[in-house]
Amino acid sequence: MALPTPFRRLMVASGFSNLADGALQAWMPLIAVGITREPGAVAVVALAQRLPWLVFALPAGALSDRLDRRRTMLGASVARAVVLAGLAVAVATGHETIALLAVVGFALGIAETLFDTSAQSLVPALVPHDHLSQANGRLYAVELGANQFVGPPLGGLVVAVSAAAAVATSAAAYVVAAVALALVAGSHRVARAGPPTSMRADIAEGLRYLWRHRLLRTLALLVGLGNLASAATAAVLALRLVDPGPVGLSEVGYGLVIAAGALGSLVVGPFVARIEAALGRARVLVLALALWGVATTVPAATVSPVAIAASFVVLGGLVVVWNVITVSLRPRLVPAPRLGRLNASYRLVAWGSAPLGAALGGVVATVWSVEAVFWAAGAVFVVALPICRAVVTDAAIAAAEQRQPTAGGGGSKVL
Repeated sequence: MALPTPFRRLMVASGFSNLADGALQAWMPLIAVGITREPGAVAVVALAQRLPWLVFALPAGALSDRLDRRRTMLGASVARAVVLAGLAVAVATGHETIALLAVVGFALGIAETLFDTSAQSLVPALVPHDHLSQANGRLYAVELGANQFVGPPLGGLVVAVSAAAAVATSAAAYVVAAVALALVAGSHRVARAGPPTSMRADIAEGLRYLWRHRLLRTLALLVGLGNLASAATAAVLALRLVDPGPVGLSEVGYGLVIAAGALGSLVVGPFVARIEAALGRARVLVLALALWGVATTVPAATVSPVAIAASFVVLGGLVVVWNVITVSLRPRLVPAPRLGRLNASYRLVAWGSAPLGAALGGVVATVWSVEAVFWAAGAVFVVALPICRAVVTDAAIAAAEQRQPTAGGGGSKVL
């Protein structure tokens, strides 16, 4: 099936937004490492970028159910472009500091919570219910390709020439994303029934829905554990990989290693629906979690750039498989008027652990070693795996879908 034009425009917007994010993954830590080699200080920048998922995710979800989701994404894109334009000027004039990078990272993180929560809630309104897995597979292939395959080497290449130009490149990509969103026609505000409610009541309802739904609650917890581990390793990755670290990569080499993850995403993304049909969703999720834990430890086990890049390829494929299955599942289990709040509550648990992970990564690297962060992250998956096997079963997924037969696509009323 040819997917609708509004969805294709959303893919363009999300692709350029993720291109900006991917470039930022390379140039932000490299600029930080250029200021200081202190692990705790470098980790502060990563912590600031992830902290909004802990403190702002719930209000973002409530706003997603109250505001026009397309316009929210458009505003977030414009805001990120403006913030990065200011940072580019500061870097160009030699006024960059760890504190400034942390403030910018926090501001970008707030915009990201608004953009991503609204985007996940908008897709079911643009695509027929039966084609959500297909649409999400293509969307994640585009997003992860831009975020991990094109963005990081682009950021590493440009920052090696000019740090200010690298920042400006991400700002320009956010501008293109905003233009694409402006071309998505219609209103995408969810029609709400009943008397008006407060933001506090909306947030509480989303939290209650997640807490009472055993399957969704468990999936959110599993992603939270995974992101705790991933954020810890990401916070200190540049110290391990970039010269004078033991792997000894250049800025461009660092970007290329990060980009290797997109190779797995691009190869696997279009086939997730077939993998899901062949093995069953529960079996695929358990297998993905197990391999995720193994791949996480590779940067500590070797100084070979090839082996580390290969681990990122595996991680990229696993992330797209997990995300396509679980993100496509949520609209089938949650009524559309509650989807934004549910997504936000889910992502509070799933992503709220990331700032804690970034902080722990800095602490473990300072007290023990950078390598110890990767081994500890692998141990987190050892804890997560039996939880997944006990709760996430095909029978549990089927039963949850049967209990919510009216949930799914088409919930946003396009006026």
